[in-house]
Amino acid sequence: MNAAARPADGTELDASGNYRLDALHIISEVSASLVDEDDVEELLGRFLGTMIRLANASAGAVRVLTSDSRHLRLVGARGLPPEVVERERLVPVDCGHCGSAVRDNHSRYEIDLTVCADRTGHAYFGRECQAMVVVPLRYQGHLLGTYNLFLPDRFELPEEVALLFRSIGEHLGMAMENARLKRENLRITLMNERQMMAAEVHDSLAQTLAYMKMRIAMLQDALTDAEQDKANQYAGDLGQALDEAYAQLRELLSQFRNRMDPMGLVPAVAGLVANFRDRNGIDLDYHNRVADFRLSVDQEAQVFFIIQEALANVARHSGATKARLVFEGAGDYYVATVEDNGRGGQGFFAIANRTSGFEEHPKLRDHFGLTIMRERARTIGGRVEVANLPEGGFRVRLTFPVLAGRA
Repeated sequence: MNAAARPADGTELDASGNYRLDALHIISEVSASLVDEDDVEELLGRFLGTMIRLANASAGAVRVLTSDSRHLRLVGARGLPPEVVERERLVPVDCGHCGSAVRDNHSRYEIDLTVCADRTGHAYFGRECQAMVVVPLRYQGHLLGTYNLFLPDRFELPEEVALLFRSIGEHLGMAMENARLKRENLRITLMNERQMMAAEVHDSLAQTLAYMKMRIAMLQDALTDAEQDKANQYAGDLGQALDEAYAQLRELLSQFRNRMDPMGLVPAVAGLVANFRDRNGIDLDYHNRVADFRLSVDQEAQVFFIIQEALANVARHSGATKARLVFEGAGDYYVATVEDNGRGGQGFFAIANRTSGFEEHPKLRDHFGLTIMRERARTIGGRVEVANLPEGGFRVRLTFPVLAGRA
């Protein structure tokens, strides 16, 4: 017992096992890691040395549960012979003392290491290692991993150290779960963004290419029948559609490259407004009447892309000389309005009226960007409304909730 009460520098501690300063420091460091730690295995390896020092151990290992929940995989080791490390890379979750600690959900102290010696076939256990401590890493009752601490002498750990190990195990288990949820959310975000990108390509470029394919077939028929007037018309339609496809491709590439300012929605929109004024020569009047936006990160991103698309439509189709962007608060909702003094719906849906051929393809009557804007709004519990203005011009209005949970 006294041997376990010695810190790593060899100085004696009092009979109560005064690890309080170390405990406070370690718990503080673990808690700080809960917020932004992404590499869990690196985190566990970083604390392995601390666990070895607190237990006054000569070696240690840290393992995580495999995806099949049947094994523990070695992610870090210190002080162990290379042969033992090689044999310990993957062990069954119910193996020996580790399995007992996992079942009991308590740190476990053992001096009989026969099972470990038999499994590894190495004399390290029982000679250089006289005892072992197993510290489970759990979160809400679910096993996530273990620490194994190998002691050079047979002595029990003070109760305070055992309690500290349990607290560290719980905190590290929470860090592991947080990292898992972060990875899961990142995967969901990436998949949603890819689906949105696919929808944008489908609803813009793919639709235009489908129209061009139709026109090519009609052009071939006209040439076969020697109908020169129709052939000239279809050739002109193809030229216009090709120009539109090229413009759409450039716009899509620009949107995919133009990421939102990481500082948040307000700086991102301010940059968007400044860039709009510089590039398009349209006088854009911008007012933000919301003192403090309370939005999730996903809400901010979707609102930004909707505003970006609405302003892009003003620049492309409206023929406007002036435009206006306003953010306002309305109870539990925010409202973003984009207005212009252009041609109204005729301008916004100009692509639908450029040639008679578009009238033959009903899906092309809806503006591609409007579908995407409405889809983005739905993902955050909002809606997009469009209307012609009585005095001329066009309005796009986005209404979305203050908190995503209220959608």
